[in-house]
Amino acid sequence: MSAPSAPKNTPRVTEREARQVAEAAREQDWHKPSFAKELFLGRFRLDLIHPHPLPPADDVRRGEAFLARLREFCETRIDGALIEREARIPDEVIRGLKELGALGMKIDPKYGGLGLTQVYYNKALALVGSVSPAIGALLSAHQSIGVPQPLKLFGSQEQKDAFLPRLARTDISAFLLTEPDVGSDPARLATSAVPDGPDYVLDGVKLWTTNGVVADLLVVMARVPKSEGHKGGITAFVVEADSPGITVEHRNAFMGLRGLENGVTRFHQVRVPAANRIGPEGAGLKIALTTLNTGRLSLPAMCVGAGKWCLKIAREWSAAREQWGRPVARHEAVGAKISFIAATTFALEAVVDLSSQMADENRNDIRIEAALAKLYGSEMGCLMADELVQIRGGRGFETADSLAARGERAVAAEQLLRDLRINRIFEGSTEIMHLMIAREAVDAHLKVAGDIIDPDKPLSAKAKAGANAASFYARWLPRLVAGPGQLPRTYAEFNPPGHPDLSAHLRYVERSSRKLARSTFYAMSRWQGRMETKQGFLGRIVDIGAELFAMSAACVRAELLRSSDDHGREAYRLADVFCHQSRVRVEELFTRLWSNTDDLDRHLVDGILSGAYTWLEDGVVDPSGEGPWIADATPGPSARENVHRTIG
Repeated sequence: MSAPSAPKNTPRVTEREARQVAEAAREQDWHKPSFAKELFLGRFRLDLIHPHPLPPADDVRRGEAFLARLREFCETRIDGALIEREARIPDEVIRGLKELGALGMKIDPKYGGLGLTQVYYNKALALVGSVSPAIGALLSAHQSIGVPQPLKLFGSQEQKDAFLPRLARTDISAFLLTEPDVGSDPARLATSAVPDGPDYVLDGVKLWTTNGVVADLLVVMARVPKSEGHKGGITAFVVEADSPGITVEHRNAFMGLRGLENGVTRFHQVRVPAANRIGPEGAGLKIALTTLNTGRLSLPAMCVGAGKWCLKIAREWSAAREQWGRPVARHEAVGAKISFIAATTFALEAVVDLSSQMADENRNDIRIEAALAKLYGSEMGCLMADELVQIRGGRGFETADSLAARGERAVAAEQLLRDLRINRIFEGSTEIMHLMIAREAVDAHLKVAGDIIDPDKPLSAKAKAGANAASFYARWLPRLVAGPGQLPRTYAEFNPPGHPDLSAHLRYVERSSRKLARSTFYAMSRWQGRMETKQGFLGRIVDIGAELFAMSAACVRAELLRSSDDHGREAYRLADVFCHQSRVRVEELFTRLWSNTDDLDRHLVDGILSGAYTWLEDGVVDPSGEGPWIADATPGPSARENVHRTIG
């Protein structure tokens, strides 16, 4: 079988060049403290998250008032089952959301928005997403990664004045980065933006443009060629969706999120004023990644909402359904699943709320925390939905419409499982998140010792790096030997009378943080320049960090609720159970750092790709259709009908 052909204008880049592009887009420096960064370095900085930060009273008042209006709208105006059946959000629902101000939740009131905090924005997404995940995705794509957030962070005052009032009330936005042959490797971006007088001329094809089918404004990432007076590079533009030369060629359909307005958009000789460029040329990827630092929190927020619904259905169903003389919840095999859903929902909400409040306060750098929240939320959300389907048995596999047709409650468990599955791919797949977080986790090591393992660095640079590394590790390594996690009364405020002892879990986190840092250092010493190829190892390192962060957040949230007399005893119980469950997972991950099948898997894959095992595929019929693996995205005029539609 021949390899798929790339579009004719896709840049050919080496693996090293691709890494250099991604590295250049990273935020290079740390100007603020980061709890998660310190955690990966073996320093458990509980003081950065405890006492739990709290929002100002006025933010709470405005946020709760909007949530009350949104809840009424969800209960009276949104029919999630209708959206699932017709695979489309009704126009009148979107118009109602506009009237409610939902398009401007994160936009400053001076531009006509609501100016909600990240905390309440996330609560709103969890609420509306529980009724219709497709609506949650529409609002999230519009505000978390669409035009408003890049303009808020990087836009000129003229751009904010021109676009934000529209985005707050009437205009839907979309973010266009992915291309048919370009996913998480932006170095191969093919869409071009050629300077031409006061404009840029865009040509190319964008894939999986969430909101793109109905959007009024687009954020488009395109490559500006380097020329005299132009630095060039991947650049961000605000583009009017009805500009001549833009064609939405196809509305994509998926296994879940059936109401999602996601499409394929072609640009042919589209003129965009230079005034619509966001930031300087070449800053597009940095803008995209910085936008996602907080934008990623919207996805796990909706996973929190999913977890809450899973818990409600599991509790009600397993109490009503009897087997062998008692409710199924009383059978240990089912009860363990309910316990997992409850404890994980509590912990995930703790992670999202803590990260969001830190984002609002802007005292800490939360790029790793937000990435961990996205990674952890997407994985755990899928697991909780899968467990709910299992608890419901055959009814979990049956559609809500079928259940209702035969006289039972229309519980859309199978739909939730389908809807949540994309979260492990959206906004950075689990595998990409592992690599991205791992890169940030080892940043301190690369800063002091990176030149030693860089084959392109001269001996003088390696010698200097060696001296710096010796000084850094002489101070850092001894601190990983012992710490407060070995002292029995450390974190005593988390062991109040009459409550489970959470201080023991925090001591475990502190000890595990140092163990994690030692494991990372040992791996870097062992593999050096080959460390980046050890993706299985790096993934486990990140997963351990995610569990430790979740345990920390759960304990801090439980103490906050106890101190405010808000279900404190129950919160402590939930945190205690979650931490015990998490510790089992952490111990398994530590074991798998060094005892795994990574090398065996790699050798087997080599043989599979060489064709040595095609005999194993005998005995089946492949029902797949004909066609290329990757559609041709060569620039040019569109030959298809424009399926873009405007919602007034």
